Amino acid sequence: MLDWTPESLTPGKPRYLAIADAIAQDIKDGRLTDGMRLPPQRKLAEALGIDFTTVSRAYAEAQARGHVESHVGRGTFVKGRVVADRPDPSRAGEADLAMNMPPEDMPPDLTRQMQEGLGYVSANLIDLLRYQSPTGSERDRVAASSWLSMRGMAPALDRVAVTPGAHATMAAILSLITRAGDTVLCEAITYPGFRNIAGRFRLNTIGLETDEHGILPDALIAAIKTHAPRALYLNPTLQNPTTRTIPQARRLEIAEILNRFELTLIEDDAYGFIPAKTAAPIALHAPELTWHIGGLAKCIGAGLRLAFTIAPTPRCAQHLAQAIRALSVMPSPLSMALTTQWIEDGTADSIRRFIRSESAARQQIAAEALQGTRFDCAPNAFNIWLELPQGVGRADVVARMARRPLGLMPSDAFTVLGQPQEFLRVSLGGPATRDRLRENLHLLAAALVPNTFMG
Repeated sequence: MLDWTPESLTPGKPRYLAIADAIAQDIKDGRLTDGMRLPPQRKLAEALGIDFTTVSRAYAEAQARGHVESHVGRGTFVKGRVVADRPDPSRAGEADLAMNMPPEDMPPDLTRQMQEGLGYVSANLIDLLRYQSPTGSERDRVAASSWLSMRGMAPALDRVAVTPGAHATMAAILSLITRAGDTVLCEAITYPGFRNIAGRFRLNTIGLETDEHGILPDALIAAIKTHAPRALYLNPTLQNPTTRTIPQARRLEIAEILNRFELTLIEDDAYGFIPAKTAAPIALHAPELTWHIGGLAKCIGAGLRLAFTIAPTPRCAQHLAQAIRALSVMPSPLSMALTTQWIEDGTADSIRRFIRSESAARQQIAAEALQGTRFDCAPNAFNIWLELPQGVGRADVVARMARRPLGLMPSDAFTVLGQPQEFLRVSLGGPATRDRLRENLHLLAAALVPNTFMG
């Protein structure tokens, strides 16, 4: 397309940037496609009535963003969406079904919207490959604060940290507030990631009795008086694995107890961004005692390995930065830049809304495929908490389904208080399509009937 010229240039911008933007926009709109040749620099300069060097800088900028590639003696050619059109099949099988993943079967327009954010990362690649702050730049923390505001949080920026994922953040926090032999509290059935981290720090983990609304206030008070714990860990919204959400009234009771006994809370809000409406974080009612972790693995994507964390005080945020530097050095600047771009241009919210909608659809599939069985669920949860029928063992069901790509996790991994019961966490997300999920859930239903599963 040797006669290409921009249809319009953004006013108020340097011409070379406006031309690079026009190239990106025309690729997005389909006017420029992969392999098309752009006009020679001098010809485009004459057509636009500008200096040759301006066009040269524009082409260089477009190349830095990954939109074009230049070949000496041949010209400059559009790269288009080469990355999107040529996926690496070796990556397709890299899914850890032991993890509770969000659904991935995204529509093509959302996938393209996500890929466009990579242009910003590409344009700043060299800067993003160096060592940076252990808790994010000011721009990244401003984006984090904006994202956290969807949960009703409005902390001062000096309490906000961008951290390298919820797991690394929990480890850093525990390294600050505990020593080997200390006690930490959690729910009787809790997230195994926290149990594993606490075990690595040689901490005593005490599970608290619960009802359908979460931990029992009396059990929390008794445990505080008996064990003198250093912290309480809660996953209060769409709890993994039970899918239960602590209602607002119970959260206020918990916050009152925390404030009364000055007990630190680690609030893992991994799923808090998924529902359209849910109870406010406990951190709002005990801000100077709470480490609030807004992980992005569930609401955007685990591969980012990022979390937005609110420390109890600015001084605590400084200590967190030191701990992150010691344990993980820093969150990935590449991931931070991409996430910040997605938040600023609305892509992150589009991903979140897709996950919300798709999770609800998959819960409906589970309700239909497993009709007649007993399980806990919630409209936007990524899993169900399946109670096995009398006479059916969790180990047998896992063995029968071993060759099927369905994430099953027995209750042993989650149980802190008492003996593990015959429950399975059944994950509904990940790379499987709705049809494949439906097929696997029907096979699971057959596996729940003794002596009838044919594999």
